[in-house]
Amino acid sequence: MARVILDSTEITDWASFHRACKGAFGFPDFYGANMDAWIDCLTYLREDDGMSRFVLEPTEQLVIEVVKSARLPREILQELTECSAAVNRSYVEAGDEAPLRLVLQ
Repeated sequence: MARVILDSTEITDWASFHRACKGAFGFPDFYGANMDAWIDCLTYLREDDGMSRFVLEPTEQLVIEVVKSARLPREILQELTECSAAVNRSYVEAGDEAPLRLVLQ
């Protein structure tokens, strides 16, 4: 199972959130550093398209573990949750397994 760890003690605002995600997920240099770009990069996790460092098997999940999630700014946590669900919905609507599992610690 693939795993990404986001340490919320390093995330204080949107800029630091997107820097952390770019490093953790291996997003490309042209990553737009917004939630639309975040969704775009994770929409093709089962294709080797270079949008992240992960290429998942058909039923494999990517666990996004948020360490000390209570310290994450509420707006960022809400968007992370909603956008993770949006990525999963797009896969399920296409008849595939949901690829993301968000774990808040």
